[in-house]
Amino acid sequence: MTDPDTAPTKKASLNSVRHAFQSIIWPRRKLLLLGLVLIFVSRMANLVLPISTRYLVDDVIGGEGKLAPLLALVGVAIVIQSATSFLLTRLLSVEAQHLISRLRVSIQKHVLRLPVRTFDNTRSGELVSRIMSDVEGVRNLVGTGLVQLVGGTLTAIVAMVIILRINVTMTLLALVPLLLFGLISAKAFKVLRPTFRKRSKIRAQVTGRLTESLGGIRVIKGFNAERGEEQVFERGVTELFENIRTTMTTTSAITSLASFLMGAASLTIMGYGGTLVMKEALTLGEFVSFTMFLGFLVMPIMQLANIGTQITEAFAGLDRMAELMATEGEDEDPRRTVEMPTIVGDLRFEDVRFSYDEGKEILRGIDFEAPSGSVVALVGSSGSGKSTIAGLAASFMTPTAGAVRVDGVDLSTVKLASFRSQLGLVLQDDFLFDGTIRENVLFAKPDADEEAVTRAVQLAHVQDFTDQFEDKLETVIGERGVKLSGGQKQRVTIARALLANPRLLVLDEATSNLDTESEFLIQKSLSHLMAGRTTLVIAHRLTTIQKADLILVIEDGAIVERGNHEQLLEAKGRYYDLYTYQARI
Repeated sequence: MTDPDTAPTKKASLNSVRHAFQSIIWPRRKLLLLGLVLIFVSRMANLVLPISTRYLVDDVIGGEGKLAPLLALVGVAIVIQSATSFLLTRLLSVEAQHLISRLRVSIQKHVLRLPVRTFDNTRSGELVSRIMSDVEGVRNLVGTGLVQLVGGTLTAIVAMVIILRINVTMTLLALVPLLLFGLISAKAFKVLRPTFRKRSKIRAQVTGRLTESLGGIRVIKGFNAERGEEQVFERGVTELFENIRTTMTTTSAITSLASFLMGAASLTIMGYGGTLVMKEALTLGEFVSFTMFLGFLVMPIMQLANIGTQITEAFAGLDRMAELMATEGEDEDPRRTVEMPTIVGDLRFEDVRFSYDEGKEILRGIDFEAPSGSVVALVGSSGSGKSTIAGLAASFMTPTAGAVRVDGVDLSTVKLASFRSQLGLVLQDDFLFDGTIRENVLFAKPDADEEAVTRAVQLAHVQDFTDQFEDKLETVIGERGVKLSGGQKQRVTIARALLANPRLLVLDEATSNLDTESEFLIQKSLSHLMAGRTTLVIAHRLTTIQKADLILVIEDGAIVERGNHEQLLEAKGRYYDLYTYQARI
């Protein structure tokens, strides 16, 4: 059965070719044209030697011609060939690497604008591989690969015209194996292209798992699971090797076939041409010249296996690149035309329903209102839908039905940048980037002045622990803030949110898994952060939300209770059960 991921349709392949021409080759047509001129000049200079060989054998050695002018001509041709070869590499190879860098930037920019669900369903390492690896083959379209293929073809045509003039029969004898090789190569490259696509997919999967395992190294070591990860990685690498072996075997077979057919052609020409020379139907100079020109006809055909493989790999990468770029970004929704004005802070969920997968509703009829400046808390069992509600409020997702409105504006119609610039997030996983504490605080507002940074770190009680560090705010914290404790990381994320000065705030398990002292300090930090802002809070520790204006109890994707802390305790329902259970603990 054909794998749909590795066997693109003819239409998809044609689209890739069209896209390559329109967006990669055509904009660089002047550079490529210059490259073609240079390679044509180079190949024409290269033809001087076989042309001069006939004159050398028949005229100079025969005593009627002059050697010095011939040597001068060949010397000039060698200089021209060397100079054009340098210029080709300098112009095209450098431009190819520049193109690769710009394509990586373009793809990364597009990936960052994909919906959150894309990242939920795809390993980050796979996306990294597609950004960094899939574009590599493009160098063969703009670099010397394509130009050499075209230049080689031109040289072959010129050589064929010349050998036809020398002897038609010998030329036809040489063309039969060449045509046979061309037909077999075309078929082989058609088979290779989906194999190259599969290679990119396998490499992305292996890279994804490797990135995951390195990020979770503490878990791996803690459970003594190194051997298991080694086996998973080995299976992936072995599958990649099998794919590479297939392409290398096919390519090697093409090259070997070329050698055999070219050898057969040379043997035929040697026998037939030698007979003609002995019968004096062909001069020795003509025969030597024919043999050398035949080499110029054969050489591009021999190179076809290598260059053709490279270009096939390039189009396979373009297939995957186009597939990723075709994924619709968040702001590409035609409904998103509204520029969000300055937020007052009235948040409302109107009969909101949501499904990740068709037919499996995660939220069912969520309906509540959070007036400006109020605090709404979401409580309930794990998996009840609390984080999904928070994600909808942050516009990470769009409701399947119903609407989420801020100040009466439906978030599904809003340009996301205009809304998220006024949104603050403090999430459970307190994600920090490798760098200094200052860089992480400045992440949401890089142009903030020193006074604003100082105020944010003081209100978030970040300074309480940075004063103990030798480098203060310039302390490098490692990947994901690994050098900080859980409470310290959480305070840095709160400082980041304070500096952003949001109008709407989402707190997702912001005080989970903390010791009592850290929780106390973070509660003080959060009180500064929440002041005057509409806040949506998710908390497992119910003691942290007793002052919330509205508490919603979520179970199985629906609101089963609502009210403030006292009202819900008096009702002695689900909230009462959760609260008294935690109190006993």
